[in-house]
Amino acid sequence: MKITLLSILLISAFASAQELTLERANGLAGLPLKCMQQEYPNKLSQLLADSTELAGPKVLHPAFYGCFDWHSSVHGHWSLVYLLKHFPDLDRREEIIGKLKTNLSAENIAQEVAYFNKKHEKSYERTYGWAWLLKLQQELDTYNEPFAKQLAANLQPLTNLLAERYIEFLPKLNYALRVGTHSNTAFGMSFAWDYAVHAKHTALQNSIRDNALRLFKNDENCPFGWEPSGTDFLSPCLEEIGIMQRIMPKDEFLKWLKDFAPAIFSKKYDWEPGKVSDREDGHLVHLDGLNFSRAWNFYRLAKEYPKQLGHLSALASKHLTYSLPAIVDGNYEGEHWLASFALHAFEEAH
Repeated sequence: MKITLLSILLISAFASAQELTLERANGLAGLPLKCMQQEYPNKLSQLLADSTELAGPKVLHPAFYGCFDWHSSVHGHWSLVYLLKHFPDLDRREEIIGKLKTNLSAENIAQEVAYFNKKHEKSYERTYGWAWLLKLQQELDTYNEPFAKQLAANLQPLTNLLAERYIEFLPKLNYALRVGTHSNTAFGMSFAWDYAVHAKHTALQNSIRDNALRLFKNDENCPFGWEPSGTDFLSPCLEEIGIMQRIMPKDEFLKWLKDFAPAIFSKKYDWEPGKVSDREDGHLVHLDGLNFSRAWNFYRLAKEYPKQLGHLSALASKHLTYSLPAIVDGNYEGEHWLASFALHAFEEAH
């Protein structure tokens, strides 16, 4: 009887973890909304050709200058669009729409395109920021509201440029970057693949599929025990699984996965969430993001392969619930970006 009751409580807790309520949505929306037009503090990651290029963040990046850095601003915008679309009664709805219209104007996006077209900025935000930009485009494309359609049209020139950059860059990458931070190759491909499928962008799909297979198909026995590194916010093993799950036929993928990650097929498989020692440290707090990234990959596997991997849903919820309270703890180090990671975990849970 005690075992049965415990099981019921655990199932209830995990079900709650996967539920994105209106209350939670309002809380998550408040974080990117607070910083999407906050210019400082700011990490520009700018390469200066000469002194004429010295300028403030809002001048250089009038669309994506808030939330500390360019990529965090981009995925903060994605978060707000996603929440508006899924929660019509979201608090501060009109305020959010107004700020999106201001930031994502055609003029501002043209300035962003001009920045990316600088000869010495071809690698700017490669590929992490590129991936989130394509995810934002997909979210706007699939939002059936007049303002969203206009913003999608405004954003499209930058999306087109970055799609071209993917096609140009991926064949040149002789070796994958298997790291837990921004330059992770597999993560950089995943959202781009989703966009390419959505947009029926055949050339981008072919480039991602061909190069992912070239880089990852022969990998075996990923060293899960080496994760996490001290400041990871992505799981190198799971992000590789994420892109291969997208591009491979189901039977081929399962065969590959059994060679790559045999341990996760065990119903008793467990993995301790990454533990953060200091959430006021902008690098150490990355580990909360790692927990969300593990969650979204485990949820995706459990949904698509419930018979073989359905048990991973509970492990996903374990990671999600560990770090979820931390994104509203008042520390800007995590607040400016973690809401997007938590939201994507919720997205994959359903």
